[in-house]
Amino acid sequence: MMERRRMDAALMVLLLGHLAAALEVPLDLPQPPTITHQSPKDYIIDPRENIIIHCEAKGKPHPSFSWTRNGTHFDVDEDPHVTLRPHSGTLVVDISRAKADQYESVYQCTARNKHGTAVSNNIVVRQSRSPLWSKEKIKPIVVQEGVSLVLPCQPPAGLPPPIIFWMDNYFQRLPQSNRVSQSLNGDLYFSNVLQEDSRNDYICYARFPYTQTIQQKQPISVKVLSLDAINDTMAAFYNDTDLFSDDPADERKPTLLVPSGPSSSKIVLRGQVLEMECIAEGLPTPDISWTKVSGELPAKRTHFLHYQRTLRIVNVSESDAGDYRCTAKNKMGSVHHNIHIMVKAAPYWISGAPRNLVLAPGENGVLTCRASGTPKPSISWAMNGIPIENSPKDPSRKVEDDTIIFTDVQIGSSAVYQCNISNTYGYLLSNAFVNVLSEPPRVLTPANKVYQVIKNHRALIDCASFGSPIPKITWFKDSRSSTLDGDPYILHDNGTLEIPVAQSHNSGKFTCVARNLLGKEENHVFLEVKEPTRILKQPEYKVVQRGRSAVFQCKVKHDPTLPPVMTWLKDDGELPDDERFEVGADSLTITDVTEMDAGVYTCIMNTTLDHDSASAELTVVEATPTPAVVIERPDSPTDLELTDQKKRSVQLTWTPGDEHNSPIQKFLIQYEDSLHHRGHWHNLTEVPGTRTTAHLKLSPYAHYTFRVLALNAVGLSHPSFPSRMFKTEPAAPDENPTGVEGFGTEHNNLVISWKPLTGLQSNGPGLHYRVMWRQKTVSSDWNMATVANTSKFVVTGTPTFVPYELKVQAVNDHGAAPEPAIAHGYSGEDLPVAAPENVQAMVVNSSLAEVYWDPVPSKLIRGHLKGYKVYYWRERSLHKHNPHHVEKQILTFSGNHSRGKLPGLHPYSLYSFYVKIYNGKGEGPASHTQQFETPEGVPGAPTSLLVTNTDLDSLTLEWSPPHVHNGRITGYTLTYQPVNNSNELGPVEELALPANETSVILSNLRHSTRYKFYLNAKTVRGAGPAISQETVTIMDEAPPASPFGNVSSSVGEEGALISWEYWGPERNVFVEYKLENSEGEEEWQRESVNGSQNFMLKSLKAGLPYKVRLVTKGHHDQPLHHSQEVSVMVPAVASRQVDIATQGWFIGLMCAIALLILILLIICFIQRNKGGKYPVKEKEDAHTDPEFQPMKDDDCTFGEYSDNEDHKPLKGSRTPSNGTVKREDSDDSLVDYGDGGDGQFNEDGSFIGQYSGKSVSRETAEGHESSEAPSPINAMNSLNSFV
Repeated sequence: MMERRRMDAALMVLLLGHLAAALEVPLDLPQPPTITHQSPKDYIIDPRENIIIHCEAKGKPHPSFSWTRNGTHFDVDEDPHVTLRPHSGTLVVDISRAKADQYESVYQCTARNKHGTAVSNNIVVRQSRSPLWSKEKIKPIVVQEGVSLVLPCQPPAGLPPPIIFWMDNYFQRLPQSNRVSQSLNGDLYFSNVLQEDSRNDYICYARFPYTQTIQQKQPISVKVLSLDAINDTMAAFYNDTDLFSDDPADERKPTLLVPSGPSSSKIVLRGQVLEMECIAEGLPTPDISWTKVSGELPAKRTHFLHYQRTLRIVNVSESDAGDYRCTAKNKMGSVHHNIHIMVKAAPYWISGAPRNLVLAPGENGVLTCRASGTPKPSISWAMNGIPIENSPKDPSRKVEDDTIIFTDVQIGSSAVYQCNISNTYGYLLSNAFVNVLSEPPRVLTPANKVYQVIKNHRALIDCASFGSPIPKITWFKDSRSSTLDGDPYILHDNGTLEIPVAQSHNSGKFTCVARNLLGKEENHVFLEVKEPTRILKQPEYKVVQRGRSAVFQCKVKHDPTLPPVMTWLKDDGELPDDERFEVGADSLTITDVTEMDAGVYTCIMNTTLDHDSASAELTVVEATPTPAVVIERPDSPTDLELTDQKKRSVQLTWTPGDEHNSPIQKFLIQYEDSLHHRGHWHNLTEVPGTRTTAHLKLSPYAHYTFRVLALNAVGLSHPSFPSRMFKTEPAAPDENPTGVEGFGTEHNNLVISWKPLTGLQSNGPGLHYRVMWRQKTVSSDWNMATVANTSKFVVTGTPTFVPYELKVQAVNDHGAAPEPAIAHGYSGEDLPVAAPENVQAMVVNSSLAEVYWDPVPSKLIRGHLKGYKVYYWRERSLHKHNPHHVEKQILTFSGNHSRGKLPGLHPYSLYSFYVKIYNGKGEGPASHTQQFETPEGVPGAPTSLLVTNTDLDSLTLEWSPPHVHNGRITGYTLTYQPVNNSNELGPVEELALPANETSVILSNLRHSTRYKFYLNAKTVRGAGPAISQETVTIMDEAPPASPFGNVSSSVGEEGALISWEYWGPERNVFVEYKLENSEGEEEWQRESVNGSQNFMLKSLKAGLPYKVRLVTKGHHDQPLHHSQEVSVMVPAVASRQVDIATQGWFIGLMCAIALLILILLIICFIQRNKGGKYPVKEKEDAHTDPEFQPMKDDDCTFGEYSDNEDHKPLKGSRTPSNGTVKREDSDDSLVDYGDGGDGQFNEDGSFIGQYSGKSVSRETAEGHESSEAPSPINAMNSLNSFV
């Protein structure tokens, strides 16, 4: 039984090639049905339209169709409302006379012909529903400002669910923010409401996508009241008593509205979209943040919506399972909620659905149906729609779980196999047929197809084929000298030939050959490598005055065979539809420029294969009164005239146009030949700008029209109007075809090809070619044939590979061209008939051998000698006598060689080889197989090196022999040396070990020391590469000696430099220091030295003695070793003479004096004001501002007040005529200056009331006459009136 399983496993490995080579069977060949189109599994229909359930299939013969409905046969003919489309399995239900809901069922389509049966998925048909909103009366909502609010939407359940959005009466979307947002269920949430949220048209809309209908909920009215408004409203009912406090709604920490509770869980399917939301209320508005507790959020698949309230992860995978946390936070606090996500998976393909299998009689194959899911899905197989266990037994078929193995299939075994994989969350159903055919190869790629590619780009040349057995594809180029199977060509499994970086020399004819046991077929395609499109002269930045013209140049180089299209853009959009914009062949002209023309202009040159672009900016400025001289392109030449007309020449004259302040440099003359190339203008000649005539040489048999362009420093003018047509008379051809060559495509033919003449070169009608050939080595007459409308001629029945002389002469109705030159070629090649003789090998060293042979006589090569190929392979190693199954290697030696070197050989091995000659047709027979042995070489490194049994002063080394011996192992060399903390290596010890040992015990080692070991193997040729290992010996139980030595110190201005030597194993070394007279109560201060052996201590205080030592620290931060202590004192540095003006104490003293003077001035000002009498009576007739009193310089007091001043307001104040005090002038009370004053202020504050200018009685009598804002004093009086 186990042996049988091993055979099956080996068979599966051999058959994996068919898994990757599923073929598309041409429809003219017999094949089982394949379903090409079907409706989706969950099919939602529009109840207003006919129901169409798709089922299309192909096969040969064309399949017939049947349906099941809810698992039973559905007789379409019995239902008058259902029809089946002709030549199709698609059902059409006419609902004009029936209700759509009557056809809500589960449907399955079956397509069958005599070769098998295919079935569709179960198609669940349901009609879309958009129910109406239930009528309800929604009461207005009145809420206090600052509280949270939820406006429910509660749309009717539809199929599919509707899309929810909130709008107002004017169909404008309601604004949303981090305070107001819509939840996933459509409700509108307010974290806290503001007065601006008051409105009576909160309307929830539901859009049903299938029926394209929109329904709305009744409008919701929301009124937000402030506390003042509530108090004012309710005072009338409760005798002016406040219902609410004077403060607004309290600030509060966030509370989650959605979801509820501290945690929740959710299941999501793999590949779907995961949406989680958190909506919180609070004041201020909380901010929402998301984290994944058990990992990182997938950055490329994560999106935050609705102002961070919704976390969306697209294309969910198993890695997205885990705990997610949303946190709502404001300045009052935070709250969070954990969401546990479980990812399940409906079945999904691991390596794709099973693919159709085409096998030839006697071949083997495998169908694999490999899928996964969560929970793990179950798999079942069916054949032609019937469970496979109930199908007829087939000895060539074996089912093993998710695989069916076919062995030695025969005609008649064709069938369609169904694979059904399902779990709780869904299913996968796939059809794959096994088609047993015996067909010769056919190439499906169209013949003579032309592939075009830009130089330095990748080229892909197709060779789609079919055959059974699967054909093998080989490629040839041009003369078919050798197959294209190496650099720079890449051959793909589907037959496509790739050239990663195409160059001009890669252009040409390519031939693909498809072969199998039943025959071969070849196809010719062509590759054209084109030059890239490049802009040579780019548009330049221009500053143009308004009303002038702007010209942008854009000269382009492109492949002449690719038609270019020039496009101009303005600011990445189309040019304005304005006649002022004129697009030339290589320029853009804008006349009468305006400010609207400013912007970025881009020229784009497109060909069918590539494009290039360049941009420039246009800036428009105002015209100056004296405009500068503007140079422009010249005007077009005019008045073209043809004179002195002869058979092959004519005189052309013209009148130049306006130069526009730039002399004309030259004229360009172009022609159009309407007989051979109508609509295309070609450059003919150029003449200097000082001439206005040109003598033009012409060709016979052409209909010429001429035009002239002028060129100055700005650019070319527009072309002139064309001249009248001038027709030249026909004549015999002046030249013969070029590129004449001869070659053979078969061993008995000669193909003569040439480059044909163009229409202009033909010189007359009736162009044909006289083809002549003869053997070069035999005296014979010329053979001749006449052909037309072609560029090659095939001579058949020629001997193999014979040199020929060739001539091709052009002839038309008016005569023949001059005698053509003789070209040379060869008839077709055939495979060589002889193998190289005297094949022998000489071994140079263990990896190089030289092969010799006698060249094959030229008469036996039968073609162009391309070279010799040496096939060689390794039979076995001389160390082990089991043979190696290694592919043959091939070395090609181009040209006529008689020797070649074989590099890269394995030492100590037996090799076999033979030699073949090859020509342009292929390879000749192989020479006799010879053998040679390579000598021993150095071995590879030992496979492993392990350290075991580590002790205080000993350890054991164990190793495995090298995987590659390259000879007989004669022994091992072990070297080792200690390594100190600075990675410096100690003295080297070396041991020679015998070949039969694989371990050694090393003793007398130092404890607590790191050692590095090197081990290599030796043969008679020397030592191979070494394998290395490191380890540390165990620490001695007794306290070890200090690993520090030579601890010294030196002091300077920067600090104390501590130096030492260290040879310990620990890497963590520190410098510790403390004051010498600390008597142990002070702890050691520590600084890390970072692996060096000297350190500058900069933190020591000058003039104080310190103790310094070095300490090593282990893994648990316990001291292991410390050095001897050294005493260090950094000398005090003498103070330097400094500028007193730059010292901080001096600057502070000056600032204190200035501040004291300022305080004295303020006291003088206050004392002066307290000494006089100030009237407090309101003066409503005061219309002018008080004048400032002069200040006396000698005593810091103000001048005396006159009697009139007793009735003026205070200095610096402004008193309007109505008696109020304006806020922008002075809101300060005189109380601020009245500390300790007498007689001027009343204790009950009556002065303040008088100075404010309004009492309660006056406010009632006069009303609010002033438009100015009241001062804080007025506000206080207003408050006092309510107390």
